[in-house]
Amino acid sequence: MGGKNRAALSLAEKPVTCLKGVGPKKAERLARLGIRSVQDVLFHLPVRYQDRTRVVPLGSLRAGDEAVCEGVIDHVEIRFGRRRSLLVHLSDSSGRIILRFFHFSATQKNALSRGARLRCFGTVRNGPACLELVHPEYRLVREEDGQEEEATLTPVYPTTEGMHQLSWREITGRALELLGQDDSGLEELIPQALAERHSLGDLASALRYLHRPSADAPRSLLQQGRHPAQRRLVFEELVARQLSLRAARRSLRQLRAPVLYGAGELRRALIAALPFELTAAQQRVVKEIAADLEKPLPMLRLVQGDVGSGKTVVAALAALQALEAGWQVALMAPTELLAEQHLRSFRDWLEPLRLPVGWLSSRVKGRARSSLLEALATGEVPIVVGTQALFQEEVAYHRMGLVVVDEQHRFGVHQRLALRDKGAGQGEVPHQLIMTATPIPRSLAMTAYADLDLSVIDELPPGRTPVQTVVVSDSRREEVIERVRAACARGRQAYWVCTLIEESESLQCQAAEETARQLAGSLEGLEVGLVHGRLHSAEKEQVMAAFKAGDIDLLVATTVIEVGVDVPNASLMIIENPERLGLSQLHQLRGRVGRGATESHCVLMYHPPLGEHSRVRLAVMRETTDGFLISQKDLELRGPGEILGTRQTGEMQFRVADLLRDQYLLEEAREAADWLLRQAPEKVRPLIDRWLGADTRYVQV
Repeated sequence: MGGKNRAALSLAEKPVTCLKGVGPKKAERLARLGIRSVQDVLFHLPVRYQDRTRVVPLGSLRAGDEAVCEGVIDHVEIRFGRRRSLLVHLSDSSGRIILRFFHFSATQKNALSRGARLRCFGTVRNGPACLELVHPEYRLVREEDGQEEEATLTPVYPTTEGMHQLSWREITGRALELLGQDDSGLEELIPQALAERHSLGDLASALRYLHRPSADAPRSLLQQGRHPAQRRLVFEELVARQLSLRAARRSLRQLRAPVLYGAGELRRALIAALPFELTAAQQRVVKEIAADLEKPLPMLRLVQGDVGSGKTVVAALAALQALEAGWQVALMAPTELLAEQHLRSFRDWLEPLRLPVGWLSSRVKGRARSSLLEALATGEVPIVVGTQALFQEEVAYHRMGLVVVDEQHRFGVHQRLALRDKGAGQGEVPHQLIMTATPIPRSLAMTAYADLDLSVIDELPPGRTPVQTVVVSDSRREEVIERVRAACARGRQAYWVCTLIEESESLQCQAAEETARQLAGSLEGLEVGLVHGRLHSAEKEQVMAAFKAGDIDLLVATTVIEVGVDVPNASLMIIENPERLGLSQLHQLRGRVGRGATESHCVLMYHPPLGEHSRVRLAVMRETTDGFLISQKDLELRGPGEILGTRQTGEMQFRVADLLRDQYLLEEAREAADWLLRQAPEKVRPLIDRWLGADTRYVQV
C-alpha cells in the first residue's frame, strides 16, 4: 500500500478484490481480460444493451424479438422426442407462448406449478405449435411484488469462461457505487479547456451512463458506438495512443545514430547499371531516406508500396549509402522464400560493385555458419540478408548502421526490438527502414504508425498492365486447366496456388503435391514445378531459378509465393479456394503476375456455396487492382488486427476505440495530443498509463 490510507487510493490503485463478491478465483478470471483494478472494471464497457424496461403483452410478440413478457402458467409437461424437454405453457389476456428447457432439474419443474405468474426475458422464436422462448431468464412474480420494472437498459458485457452476465452486472454495480461515493477517485485527465474545445462531457458521468443507460436512451446510437458518452471515452483512448507513440518517438530521438554520409559513387553505379529507370515516386522516396540517414538521429521510416512498385531497389540504394559511410546493413524478411528473393536481387546488383552479400537463415549450419558469423563480427561481410536468424544470440555485428525490415507486421514485436538492439553500441542505435507491400489505409497508418515517418511509392513502373481478374466455380476446373494449356502454348507461364483452411503446413504441402501430380497428368507436354514451405532452401532455389529461366511452364505452390517472386513472363495465376484468404493476401498473390508488358489474368476458383462475406471479398478483387482501396475494404471486413498482423502480437489492442468506426476522430485526437504536450505535459504520462499500461514498451519498435 506504500503507506497510503485505503480510502485515499484512486480507483486505478484499488484492486478488484476490494469489490464485494470478488475473491481470488474471480479475480483470476478478470485478470484474463486485463482487469485488475476498479478502474479497469469501469473501463470494461458493454458490447450491447437489452431493453428490459417494459413488459410486452404475449399477443404482441414476434419471432426475433428480444423482450420481457409476463404470464400465468397454464400447464407444465415433459416432452420426449429426439431430446427430452420441459415445456411451460404461459398465457395472458392477449396470447400465449411456450418456454422450452432442454436442461432442467426436478426441483426446477416442481417450482413451475400451474397458476404461478412468471416474468421472462429471452429471444422469441417460432416453435412447432406457437411462439417459444428457449432457456429464457425467468423469475416468479408474487401479487405483493407489484409491476416492478427495470429502470435502465440492461448491459451485456464481453466476457470470459466462468463469468456470467449476472456477475458482470453485480461487479460493475459495485464499482459504480465506489465511483458515486467519490468522483475524485477517478482522475479527470482531460483539462476543462480541452474538453470544451472538443465538446466532451466529464469522464465519471460518461461511465455511469454507459454502464446503466436510462430507459429512454437512444439504443441505435449506443449500438453504433456514436453516443456522446462513448465518444468521450474513445477520444481519451485515441489521445493516449497518440501520446504513447509521440513519447516513443521522443525517446528514440534522444538516442543517437551514426551519420551515414557517403559520396554517392556506389549509388550512381547501381542506378547506371539498372535495366530500367527509377520512377518519380522511387526517386522521391530515395531522397527522403538519404536525408534521414545523414542525420545523427535514428531514422524510423515506413515505405509503403503496392506489389511491384519497386521497394527493393529503394532499399538497396539506402544500403549502399550506409556501406559508402563504412557501416554494415542487415535486411530481415519473414520467410525464407522472400529473404532468398532479396538475396538474389542484392547479389545481382551489389556483387558487380565488389560488395559481398552474406546469407543467414536457420538452415545455414556448420562451417558455413561459423565463418559467416566471424565475417559479420569483423566487418568483412558488409551486408547480410536473412530471416529471424539475424538476431539470434550468437550473432554479433562489427558496425551496424542500418536495419531494413520487410513486411514488418509479420514479425513479433520482440523480434524487431532484438534486431535493433543488435546494432546498439557506443550509445548509438542503427537507422531503421521498414517496408511493406500491404497498402495500409491512411486512417490506420496514422494511428498504428504515428511514430514513423511515412513514404509511399504510389506509382508503378512503366509497362505494367493491370491484371484482369475473373471469379469461377471449381465445377469449371477442366476449363481452367485448358486455359493454362493455352497460355503456356503461347510461350507464357502460370502459377497454380493451393490454399487450405487448416493451419498445418504439412497438410498444405501434401495438397500442393497432390495438385501438382494431377496437373502434370492433365497437362502432358508441359513442365510442372512445385514449391512449398517444406522444401529445402536449395531445392526451392533450384525450382524458382528454373521457373524464372522459363524451364518450368506451370508452378504449383502454396501461399509461400505471396511476396517477393518476380517472373515477368508469368501472365496467368489460378488461386484455388480464394474464399479462405483475406483480401490483402489475395492482392499480394495476384501481384505475382502482371509484372511484364503482357496482358495478365488471375482466376479465383472458389468452392460453392459462397457465404455473403466471401462473395463481397471476391467481388472487390474482380472490380479493382487498387491496393489502397482493397486494403480499406479488408479493414472493413476483417479489422485492423488482421491487416497489421498484430492479432497475435499484442499490439493495437484497443479497449473502447474501434479504428474503423472511430477514424473520424483521429485528426481531433492528434490535435488534442499536441495541445496536451504544449499546455498540460503533467497529464501525458498518467493518460498513457491509464490506457496502455505495460503495452507502452511495444511502441518503441
